[in-house]
Order: sequence, then structure tokens, then C-alpha cells
Amino acid sequence: MTPSHADAPAFSQGRLFIVGLGPGSPELLTPQARGVLERSRAILGYHVYIDLIPAELLAGKQVLASGMRREVERCTQAVKLALQGVDTALVSSGDAGIYGMAGPCLEVLEQLGMLDKVDVTVVPGIPALAAAAALLGAPLMHDFAVISLSDLLTPWERILDRLTHAARADFVMALYNPRSRGRDWQLTKALEVIAVHVAPETPVGLVRNAFRPDQEVSVWTVASLPVGRVDMLSIVFIGNSQTRALGTKLLTPRGYPFG
Repeated sequence: MTPSHADAPAFSQGRLFIVGLGPGSPELLTPQARGVLERSRAILGYHVYIDLIPAELLAGKQVLASGMRREVERCTQAVKLALQGVDTALVSSGDAGIYGMAGPCLEVLEQLGMLDKVDVTVVPGIPALAAAAALLGAPLMHDFAVISLSDLLTPWERILDRLTHAARADFVMALYNPRSRGRDWQLTKALEVIAVHVAPETPVGLVRNAFRPDQEVSVWTVASLPVGRVDMLSIVFIGNSQTRALGTKLLTPRGYPFG
């Protein structure tokens, strides 16, 4: 049975909700997240993510959209609104606790000494890697590592170290932020490092715009992945030594006995 909006948590004055919107399709917005957005009086977020919210949930609200690299500013605005008695939703795509706004918002509250003065709830969302993996079938059936290739906040040497250890340990890898116009070399370098420890025929799944318009799903190998087709709207899945391609699907077996 699908929960009704009446099942959403009751609001008290000036609560702050950090909301995961899911991968983008309104169908994958959870009932809890929808209920929070309906009741919030202010909604803040990166403008691309604000555009993912159904228009009826934005109507009549104070909507504050801003650009990239203004995460701390958005968190500070959200905290101020909550302190002013405004029920506020700070949104992220996917899950707010996975490369999302939950972390920086808690850090802002910590720095301001407001952790015990603002009622904060993190509302989970369907993470991008789960949505993209579903389109590929079952690439994450066994142990896996999630690694962002963005070196804006993490030193590139540390990212390479993590890639090396994950490849050596035979983890399936889900690569976030694999390539952008300004960071067009990192994925190529990452594949070179991974290729030292995995076979060139290891299956690779590429998903762009999961559950959004222009969705693309394709299966390649470590040796054949078309790097030029990868962008910031993509997630790349590198299989482990047991992963196999089943047409347009990937399967990483868990090890269940058959026969």
C-alpha cells in the first residue's frame, strides 16, 4: 500500500528538512519527500535540482535557486529561514546524504553552534547509483565502492589511491562525477589506473540521465568505454572479476548455488 501524504511527519515551527529528490523522475520522489515539500514554506537548492521538483509543489512557496559551488551559502540561508520560524526544505538530487547537502548543512550548523537550536531532519531519496544500477540489471549484487572523480574538494592523488585499492580488492566500482568540460582528463587517467589491476574485457556500464529525459544505458568494457560520451550526468560502473554482460544488462553474481 502506498503511504498517503497524511502519513508524512508532522511539522513543528521552523524545522529544517534536507530532502533527497531521487534521480529526477517525479515517480521516484518518495511519499515522505513529497509530503515534506508540500508542507514547506521555503524550498532552496541548486537550480538544476529545483527544476526537477513538480511545479505544484513549488506553487506559493518561497523558492531560492542558485548555481554551482554555492552549497555553503544555500545551507546558511536555509538555517536562517528555519531560525526565523519558516519550515524549510533544502533539496539535493538522489539521496541528500550521498554527495549531497546533508553534510555541508550539518557542518554549517556545527560552526554556528546551532546543532541544538535547529530541528533538522534528513529525508532520504533514491540515490543515483541505485537508479542507474537498476537500469543495468544487477551490477551491485556484491561488494562495491562508490568513488567520485571530482577533485574540486578531494586531492586527485587521494582519488587515485582509492581507485587503486578498490581495483586491487576486486570491488565493483560506481564512479560519480566522471567527466566534465573543465575536468576532461580524469576519467581517462582513472581507467589507466584501474586497468593495471583488472582485465581489459571487464564489463563496464554507462548510464546517462537515469530516469530523466534523454536517458542512455550502454554496456562496454574497460578497454572500449567511449570516454567522450561520458559527462557529469553519467555514472560509470566498473565490474569486478565475476561481473558479466548479459546483452544490455550487467550481472555481478552473489554466489547463490544453482543446479
